[in-house]
Amino acid sequence: MSRFFPHTFDVPCTLRVAHTMDEFTANVELDGVDPEPGDSVLVHGKAPSLRFGDVLVERRQATVRRAGWLERTWTRLTGDFECLELLEVSFTDRRTL
Repeated sequence: MSRFFPHTFDVPCTLRVAHTMDEFTANVELDGVDPEPGDSVLVHGKAPSLRFGDVLVERRQATVRRAGWLERTWTRLTGDFECLELLEVSFTDRRTL
């Protein structure tokens, strides 16, 4: 496939979801695929529902949509600006304790 146009393909993956006192995470590891800027991943199957203290590790199927050249370039150019929106900076003339 050309890297200039978007395309999709299916790949196996490992889904790990944890809801414990020390960890509250959800991760997907794709087999043999490294996502790049602009790519999107859809993990198939029912959304996991965990009780407190549970950790789930499952093998699933995922669909990867590779971004085209234009979308990938746009994501690289604007990604830093979107990340800056998460920062809140305050300058005050007094010291806070």
